[in-house]
Amino acid sequence: MILSSLVLAAAAAATPAVIPPHAKQLAAGVTASAIEGPTRFLANDLLEGRAPGTPGEVIARAYLASSLELLGLKPGAQGGHWQQHFEFVGLKTQAPPTWTFAANGHDVTLDFWKDFIAASGVQTPTAGFDGAELVFVGYGIVAPEYRWDDYKGADLKGKVLVMLNNDPDWDASLFAGKRRLYYGRWTYKYEEAARQGAAGAIIIHTTPSAGYRWQVVQTSWTGTQYELPAAGEPTIQVKAWTTEAATRRLLSAAGFDLDKLTQMAHSRDFKPVPLGITSSIHLTTKVSHVDTGNVIGVLPGSDPELASQYVVFSAHEDHLGVGKPDKTGDRIYNGARDNASGVGMVMAIARAFAHMKTPPRRSVMFLFVTGEESGLLGSAYFAAHPPVPVDSIVADINFDAGNIFGRTKDVSQVGRGKSSLDAVLDAAAGLQGRTVTDEAHPDRGMFYRSDQLSMVNVGIPSLYFSAGTDYIGRPPGWGQTVQDAWLAQHYHQPSDEVTPDWNWDGLVQDARLGFITGLAVADASSEPQWRSGDEFAHLRPPKRAPAER
Repeated sequence: MILSSLVLAAAAAATPAVIPPHAKQLAAGVTASAIEGPTRFLANDLLEGRAPGTPGEVIARAYLASSLELLGLKPGAQGGHWQQHFEFVGLKTQAPPTWTFAANGHDVTLDFWKDFIAASGVQTPTAGFDGAELVFVGYGIVAPEYRWDDYKGADLKGKVLVMLNNDPDWDASLFAGKRRLYYGRWTYKYEEAARQGAAGAIIIHTTPSAGYRWQVVQTSWTGTQYELPAAGEPTIQVKAWTTEAATRRLLSAAGFDLDKLTQMAHSRDFKPVPLGITSSIHLTTKVSHVDTGNVIGVLPGSDPELASQYVVFSAHEDHLGVGKPDKTGDRIYNGARDNASGVGMVMAIARAFAHMKTPPRRSVMFLFVTGEESGLLGSAYFAAHPPVPVDSIVADINFDAGNIFGRTKDVSQVGRGKSSLDAVLDAAAGLQGRTVTDEAHPDRGMFYRSDQLSMVNVGIPSLYFSAGTDYIGRPPGWGQTVQDAWLAQHYHQPSDEVTPDWNWDGLVQDARLGFITGLAVADASSEPQWRSGDEFAHLRPPKRAPAER
């Protein structure tokens, strides 16, 4: 890990970045009140958690559009509108209270919520299967570039695939070692199961492999789930999760040991293992069609040559809405930190840009997307239907779950080493006397879990950073402790609310860092470039010639 960090740092330093004069002074226009106002409004109970298409989310979008207009920005959606309207399909699945499996002549019953979570994988009122056989497929990954194929051409049509979370992480020469790739994300695993013709897929949850506790699966996968309208892509009937304990009990009844199966999966020679377990499940789903949208504002650039290019600042405005009550009876998942705080930061950055006497050379776009909590849907729609040519978007700087614990001496960059944006962030952080480090938990795959993924999937170099763990005035280890505690207690829970102990200084510090970084990109003569060989580099058109001042 130390060697990897040194290599990444050396690569970033090889491309020096120029920070515009007075950038730090201009960044002072990002204030705590400019962040706090939008954050408190969006996290208010009156907006009921901002689930896509609900009255609260409609109010949130109207508020954001009005705020951008008040700043004097221009509407950035198609047709000269503030909102990019489109449709989600809402799926509210009713799973049975128990799920029974037949193994070695015995029935094993799992309890909903405690042992399993199941959701429909199709946009129809019913889903399920009868008497389907379970097959263990290791990590459920096909990755030719790593000479890895867990399926080996097996006929898995109509089967239920049982798979491990994460991707192979025990050897730095396999995949990316401890750094999780998209192959380790649940979205990929369900997609690949569908390509294999499976009827369903069960992902085995463990806290280390997921990066979050079982309660996050419970709250994230119940209630209404949203998708973009189906377009003929392969689907599975049932998307399911089981706890490690429940899985062990089920496998043991069939004569299998999860540890031994996991060890078998630690090999390129692994082949799917029929488990001799069969099961049926039927789900009923309330299917709805939801009008929603992204909010987009633009500050036109000042350079006649570069104004047709865009630097995007993005944040998702949605959250989980109203769901299962917690121990206090609270049913509103306010999403204050995740991600009203990120929206507040971008809005404060927009305010600082709007107050510049002369705008930067490139145009700056402020994008508030919906549907992130449902699988990055709003940003995926934006990337597939951009209001400007996609190759005119030179960079995206994304904000998700801001730092509410205070100022830090370091900056954690998620997905470090992917593009020349590293050098820009390093230089901007240097103005603040901060050091940029690799992300604290590369095994959690955070780069693939927020809206910058939609951008890089169409070739747009993207930046996602958060506070580090070295907090000013705090003892060593304090930062990691409070961050982990918040994740365990409040992530995707009704308790994610603005509370008196929030420290707005860290939010201001990081928003100013984002402003300086974006200003440098917007004023630079050349646009950011992918590192040679990066997994997303091939998606970007060839490099343009630098523009002269």
